[in-house]
Amino acid sequence: MPILSPMPGIDWTAEGDRCVGLLQDLIRIPTVNRGADTTTEGHERPAAERVAEYLRAAGLEPRLVEPEPGRTSVITRVAGTGEKPPLLLTAHLDVVEAEPSRWRHPPFGGEIHDGYVWGRGAIDMKHMAAMSATVMALLAKGAHDKKLARDVIFAAVADEEAGSAKGSFWVVDQHPDLVRAEYALGEIGGFSLHLFGRTFYPIQIAEKGTCWVRATFRGQPGHGSMPDPNSAVIKLARALARLGKTRLPIHPTEAVELSFAQIAANLPQPQRAVLGKLTTPQVAGLILDYLVRDPNQRRSFGALLSNTATPTVVRAGTKSNVIPSLATVEIDGRTLPGQSTDAFLAELREALGPADIEPADFEVLNAHPPTTTPHETALFEQLQASLRRHDPHGIPIPFMIPGFTDAKAFSKLGTKYYGFAPVKFDPTRELDFSRMYHGDDERAPVAGLHWGLQVLFDAVVGISAA
Repeated sequence: MPILSPMPGIDWTAEGDRCVGLLQDLIRIPTVNRGADTTTEGHERPAAERVAEYLRAAGLEPRLVEPEPGRTSVITRVAGTGEKPPLLLTAHLDVVEAEPSRWRHPPFGGEIHDGYVWGRGAIDMKHMAAMSATVMALLAKGAHDKKLARDVIFAAVADEEAGSAKGSFWVVDQHPDLVRAEYALGEIGGFSLHLFGRTFYPIQIAEKGTCWVRATFRGQPGHGSMPDPNSAVIKLARALARLGKTRLPIHPTEAVELSFAQIAANLPQPQRAVLGKLTTPQVAGLILDYLVRDPNQRRSFGALLSNTATPTVVRAGTKSNVIPSLATVEIDGRTLPGQSTDAFLAELREALGPADIEPADFEVLNAHPPTTTPHETALFEQLQASLRRHDPHGIPIPFMIPGFTDAKAFSKLGTKYYGFAPVKFDPTRELDFSRMYHGDDERAPVAGLHWGLQVLFDAVVGISAA
């Protein structure tokens, strides 16, 4: 198919500034998702209303929908001719908590310092909400020189950080016709990744599944003055110590093999040879342990090669002088494409302890299968072309992410979902993109957001044009 380059006479400085201003407004609305404990202050409605206000100013008619008061998603549409099925842009409005004392600038201040917008949600992922809203406003104003053959839909949804039950899954179940599309663009992808002097742009084509597990260890209750080496708490501690030292088995997947091969082909030796062998199970562990020196790269690569199990919530006892009979740990499990929940639980049980000890009881709290999208599509070609136009030296690659996104919900409608929320980082400044997610000092580069807005508009009009 011909790849179009729709970049008409738009004042991109002004549009970029408007986009950044909307992002600042959204950061200042603390939509912290605490799961079942989310308070009225953490609800998404004020953010949804701010997005709706922005869209109405461009002549659009956004619709607010919610499964319960406050847990609000906003959806709007720019109509095309209908010759092609719709394209969906998506972002989530909720964020995780932040510890202000650990931040250099207020996490809900939306302040600009050193060329960055600082705040919780700057990357995860209110920046995509701001960029998508700006793209929709431009489309509504006719700021393009091509007739649109597709409707373009934008859905800014609630509750992604707690599993999307009150956000995208609810929207898909209750209002499928509002978001039904051939393709969707959302998190995570399109960001610049700098490796050994080269710039890559990962485009998400797959993401791991989830399997959140509560493991319960049991023992005899007793008085705290009489230590028990087999108490529930000690059993839990031993199991977590073993888990922390254990790498689950390596399972190469098609998506990871494809991305590693394309990265390796553009690296010098010896990095090319090392990365090329990372998908070989017999040597991958040795390479990660002894040849990948950057600990962040080691964690990232390791998460792409294995199912993972991360202990996150530990509970036991209510009084300092009572040995409790129960101790529990909640474990965030992530499963690779091709791996089942049962297979993961078997790996987890083995990692927690040898078979001759009393095993923990497992309760699966939440499970979703992995998501994969073919990369040989017209939209994937368009995304690559748009990135190359705006960074001729950049290398777009297909990629799998270890996390969870709303792809799991929208894919239920048959939508081909790609992670593509473009933003460009300065390679001369030390900033680990992956650590921005749920980390301290989350921030997005102002210039990189201006760049990302143009790339996203280019891709949307390019794939939607008649």
